Amino acid sequence: MSTEPAAASAWDPGAEGVLRLPSGRLVRGRGLRRPLPSGPEPAFGVYLLGYEPPAVAWESRWVRWPDFRLPSDRADATEALREAWARSADERVEVACGGGLGRTGTALACLAVLDGVPPGEAVGYVRERYARRAVETPWQRRYVSRFG
Repeated sequence: MSTEPAAASAWDPGAEGVLRLPSGRLVRGRGLRRPLPSGPEPAFGVYLLGYEPPAVAWESRWVRWPDFRLPSDRADATEALREAWARSADERVEVACGGGLGRTGTALACLAVLDGVPPGEAVGYVRERYARRAVETPWQRRYVSRFG
């Protein structure tokens, strides 16, 4: 865990890709095909790719999750998302896939469920506050509706 005070370890709420959950926790979503945004680095990242991601300078976790699909191991994905949600209380956490919309949006919607958003409303929550095209496929929407 970070030794920084919680306020110093949070994302800038106005920064690109930062989603505020109902509890006030901030999580950054992004696409790995774009350059790393300026500003502070994450303390922890969850990377949702069908192949092992490149190494990063911060603590990270890879969830095997092919593009336009669902996680290869749903138990591992749930564990990674629960860890990301817990750590987001006082650390900078980011969730990312290649483009930053489908898998990332799905994962952010799952984090919203963990934070108290009803599963049937989580996709709308993320589309309104993160990216209008987040969660790209019907099976990703169904995954969120059954998450938790």
